[in-house]
Amino acid sequence: MIAEIIAIGSELTSGQKLDTNSQWLSLQLADLGIPVHFHTTVADDLDANIAVLQAATQRADLVLLTGGLGPTLDDLTRQALAGMAGVDLVLDKASLSFIENFFAGRGRDMPERNRIQAMFPAGSEPLPNPVGTAPGIWMEVPGGVSGKVCRVAAFPGVPSEMHRMFTEQVRPRLPGGARIIRRARINCFGVGESRAEGLLGDLTARGRDPEIGITAHEATITMRIIAHGSTEQECREKISTADRAVRERLGHYVFGVEDEELEHVLIRALRDRRETLSTAESGSGGRIAHCLTGVDDFEDAYLGGLVVPTDRAREAMLGPLPANVAEEVSEPMAHWMATACRERFGTDYALAVTQYPFMEDGQSMRDAPSAFLALATQSETIVRPISLAGNPAILRSRVAKSAMDLLRLHLRKLTPSS
Repeated sequence: MIAEIIAIGSELTSGQKLDTNSQWLSLQLADLGIPVHFHTTVADDLDANIAVLQAATQRADLVLLTGGLGPTLDDLTRQALAGMAGVDLVLDKASLSFIENFFAGRGRDMPERNRIQAMFPAGSEPLPNPVGTAPGIWMEVPGGVSGKVCRVAAFPGVPSEMHRMFTEQVRPRLPGGARIIRRARINCFGVGESRAEGLLGDLTARGRDPEIGITAHEATITMRIIAHGSTEQECREKISTADRAVRERLGHYVFGVEDEELEHVLIRALRDRRETLSTAESGSGGRIAHCLTGVDDFEDAYLGGLVVPTDRAREAMLGPLPANVAEEVSEPMAHWMATACRERFGTDYALAVTQYPFMEDGQSMRDAPSAFLALATQSETIVRPISLAGNPAILRSRVAKSAMDLLRLHLRKLTPSS
């Protein structure tokens, strides 16, 4: 069985809103072993909707639609379904009664325009909506990959209504695929996409099962593992084997799985060790503190941070500059910031980020300036330069992650099992 998901709405094609419904539905179908071959987004145009539906019902065995079931003039899904099937819209009295009672329960009369929501393509079946006024639609029409039948389900675009309708009414109607699909993610930092692919070698080759793909988001590299199997256990065993292979080849670059970010891993490691951290940030503008304080129960490990973007702020918060610190963007500055911060908060560790130097006119990204990161411990202070080349939109995030990774790698060296 092959599926297609269609998202309907000019607000989607114009970019005003993001289509998250198709992503959610794809994941639900994967759990059933039903692969999705097409995602289609179409504006509120009746002819375009009919054409999309005609194509979808011929190349897929299951078509799921979201949006266009409201009462306004631009809600055209039911008309498009009728046009695709070559049938008329007919009134469903039970649906009309439900919609009228829905309004009555809120002390209001049903607007006449809402009557259209009780109209369905002849031969289709209403899907009741217990939390809204827009019923869904279930149809079976000639078509599909086999040329016999294509199942079609239309949902409201409101995610909460769509989720419930799919789970309670449509999912039970769908035949489980002969095989199921399971997914896993491994997150890495400190390595680029091309370097990661080189280290992974044949693991990322097309046609492998499990499939391993590489994506990047704000300098975090994620290995996405997709396994196909006839049982849950078979998929899990494939994922486990792939996980071990990825870790063997990427080594210390791997820091977490699924939704874990560097801050989650760092706070957990500090809590396990019963150790504490503080931060002093100039160029990163408090980004490290923002990340760390977003982790549940961070208070035991992260004791606080200072945002010191100017000389005046640094001296007011950290004390007078030592004589050997002449430049605000330098190794001595980073060293002093980290050690002074650790002393001020009384923590086991402190991370510091210096100010960012300005890029001079005509300077290429190849020759982009560097800032400095520092990690102060009880026995030493480690300073590292960090290039400011790359996408400026993610610069603060990349620098903050680099600082946290500096401490993560330090703790990893101190952990015997690592």
